[in-house]
Amino acid sequence: MSPRAAEPTRDSQPAAVPEPQRRRLLALRHHDPHSILGVHPGPNGVVVRAYRPGADRIALLVDGERPKPMTNEGDGLFDVLVDGHRAVFDYQLEVRYPHGATFTVRDPYRFPPTLGELDQHLWNEGSHRRPYDRLGAHPMELERVKGVAFAVWAPDAAGVSVVGDFNNWDGRLHMMRVLGSSGIWELFLPDVKPGDRYKFEIRTRDGRVMLKTDPFAFEMEMPPQSASVVFESGYRFGDHEWMQARASINQYRTPISIYEVHLGSWRRVAEQNNRSLTYRESAEALADYVSDLGFTHVEFMPVMEHPFLGSWGYQVTGYFAPSRRYGNPDEFRYLVDYLHRRGIGVILDWVPAHFPQDYFSLGRFDGTALYEHLDSRLGEHPEWGTFIFNFGRNEVRNFLIASADFWLNSFHADGLRVDAVSSMLYLDYARRAGQWVPNIHGGNQNLEAISFLRKLNEEIHARHAGVLMIAEESTAWGGVSRPVYLGGLGFGFKWDMGWMHDTLEYFQKDPIHRRYHHNNLTFGLIYAWTENFMLPLSHDEAVHGKGALLSKMSGDRWQQFANLRAMYAYMWARPGKKILFMGGEIGQWREWNHDRSLDWNLLDYDSHRGIRSLVRDLNRIYRTEPALHEADCEPAGFQWVDANDSDDSAISFLRIAPSSGRKILCVGNFSPVVRHGFRVGAPARGVYREILNTDSGIYGGSNVGNAGGLHTDDVAWHGQPYSLMLTLPPLAVIYFAAPE
Repeated sequence: MSPRAAEPTRDSQPAAVPEPQRRRLLALRHHDPHSILGVHPGPNGVVVRAYRPGADRIALLVDGERPKPMTNEGDGLFDVLVDGHRAVFDYQLEVRYPHGATFTVRDPYRFPPTLGELDQHLWNEGSHRRPYDRLGAHPMELERVKGVAFAVWAPDAAGVSVVGDFNNWDGRLHMMRVLGSSGIWELFLPDVKPGDRYKFEIRTRDGRVMLKTDPFAFEMEMPPQSASVVFESGYRFGDHEWMQARASINQYRTPISIYEVHLGSWRRVAEQNNRSLTYRESAEALADYVSDLGFTHVEFMPVMEHPFLGSWGYQVTGYFAPSRRYGNPDEFRYLVDYLHRRGIGVILDWVPAHFPQDYFSLGRFDGTALYEHLDSRLGEHPEWGTFIFNFGRNEVRNFLIASADFWLNSFHADGLRVDAVSSMLYLDYARRAGQWVPNIHGGNQNLEAISFLRKLNEEIHARHAGVLMIAEESTAWGGVSRPVYLGGLGFGFKWDMGWMHDTLEYFQKDPIHRRYHHNNLTFGLIYAWTENFMLPLSHDEAVHGKGALLSKMSGDRWQQFANLRAMYAYMWARPGKKILFMGGEIGQWREWNHDRSLDWNLLDYDSHRGIRSLVRDLNRIYRTEPALHEADCEPAGFQWVDANDSDDSAISFLRIAPSSGRKILCVGNFSPVVRHGFRVGAPARGVYREILNTDSGIYGGSNVGNAGGLHTDDVAWHGQPYSLMLTLPPLAVIYFAAPE
């Protein structure tokens, strides 16, 4: 039972709050509620003031002292003058409501700020290396009290409160203070803990009240709910050897073969209402599958939280939070860690180009165009209905670079595939005349976005040795994958979208017409080393009515499988790192659907198992033959033997390992005709061993070949001193290992 409270006297009453300040506080539009609430030392003692709307009585509790009743000043304001104290001290508030409920709480307004002036300066300057450690929600102990430090950037807000499970979502209880001129609002809330949901209640200057999710939230609610969740990681990675080795790898001279995955639809559990696998469930299953097929990396379509599943993750609302659909952030860490310990790299799709207009997200965050441009000609994407980031604003650049760094640092990702780079580079992207604003020079280049991308790549490469920074960029913009100091954008690799379009167009043609489209196969080698290219057969080629890869192939059913096998072998032989979207390795017929699992039942059929066996062997040969990967990004690794046989729809070329001189001869016949006595030039005398034939019966082919290998003839051909008299199988590609 509590001791009897002492009655206040007239002389012990604190001075009243000035009326203008009182009105602003009660309207929840005060920039510094700490200047009124909490502890305020004075000449006659310490004033403690609290705001608890609806309470009829509050007592101040100090260890070792009798409870001190606080005076009710009306409108929920209570205060008391405490003698015997000359500085801030520890206390609690015993709050009683008319219906009898009594709560004992710690007062958040007695605590100092959790962000210093240096943090504020660096954030506003755009140079804070880890703002995600300061902004957002961070469990911590402050003055021996456990709680959560909240901070949010909202420079034009009239007032900001933290609301959540801990205060019944009542914005009156936990108003935040703004720190100087930084625009950062801050509050430490005692006794809030991981798992508590929260949002920021923002009052705009024009009188609106908005509930916004935390831009720096580490965890979000399960969509369609949108609250942020306080999260504290307890995960300890076990991938030290992987991370150490990654830092010393020359990514341009190593094999990179990427399996692109949408986690929600790769493999579903049909027996449990067709649910997706969780992060933890995916770890072993995906690692086993990818290891068996020989891919070096997995690329996840965006795992960052997104409200609309049909966006596939490309309309992000949680730039620091993995999607809750598949588990919590530490369970995603487990997935990455497990893949690393199985020798598999992890690349994440990341979207800095635009963000959705959902009311709870970044758009008009503090009532103004904070993260985006106000002018729709600069700030809205006409095709996607999204906002475009304001890349010229220091804090926005800092936010995005911090997001990129966070996934690489906190989740140990091995690279980022940056989405929609083309839309960032051009002010007139997807816009007609009059719908865009020229830059200061009158051109269509987005100078602010260019500067941002260069800064992004410089920062990431400086902080994270061995990571892959990959641009999805579909135009002829020069120097995308060249260093910034040479005038480039600084990416490590660029998707070769031209190769993808040309190749798919070629293989969709009836073979009788391919002679007129031979340049689709050869043109890309003219510019192949102007960038460090990756060859993508991505999800974009299996949606929106385009059909799955197998269904695109020309001919009858047998020819479609043969064409797909030939296209894959041509792709794996050609210079450039490899990307294949899930389902392509089993010859999926239907378009990808994010609500359905891959059609794993197709593996009951020999022809589909044959496609998967071929992909497995292509990866094995690609990884073990330096000639196929050592010089992907330099012309020394490639030499045409014959690029001009359009009449026969045939090509032949050498892949070369500059370090050893080892060569692989690749020959493709893209007609359905078996070609006997087909002479091809060879660089050296000896036996050329057939190491891959896509027409092999084990892949579903007709078993036409060259008995495992051939000896050269002393007949110069195609500019080579020797030649081979081959039998070319129909719609097939053959690899030969040249004699050493």
